[in-house]
Amino acid sequence: MQQRHIKISEVQFSNAEFLPKVVEMINEGHTVTLRLRGVSMRPFLEDNRDKALLTKPISPKKGDPVLAEVEPRHYVLHRITDIHGDNITLRGDGNLAYEHCKMENIVAGVIGFYRKDRKKLDKTNGWKWKTYSCVWLTLSPMRRYLLAAYRRLWIPLFGPI
Repeated sequence: MQQRHIKISEVQFSNAEFLPKVVEMINEGHTVTLRLRGVSMRPFLEDNRDKALLTKPISPKKGDPVLAEVEPRHYVLHRITDIHGDNITLRGDGNLAYEHCKMENIVAGVIGFYRKDRKKLDKTNGWKWKTYSCVWLTLSPMRRYLLAAYRRLWIPLFGPI
């Protein structure tokens, strides 16, 4: 039996160029695996290391990580911190500031994350993600200090979590 080998290569584009195509694919019903860029979801998701598995958003709720268009052609993958009617408040786990959008601007939901080049998906509805989310959201008042200690002490000594 003949085996076929498929060569996989990665190409990098700016978010403004690439993410509208991702949104288009999601709207067509596809799931998309997206390598994360930026540090807004630290400490557990790292720039250019981890990947998110995205799908069409299905009734997003508080605590869910989502891909949202907060300004024209400016997308963020952050957690929903509050919902008031059609108004959504978002914040990255590694951010101190909030961002806002409308429910219609949530373009994808996150099924899970591939962390540290693992092949196993950490599902957002699994116990691991829910426990992490609960603990991190509870520690929100201390976020500034925890993130500073992580960036200045933990990463230089031990590397990213």
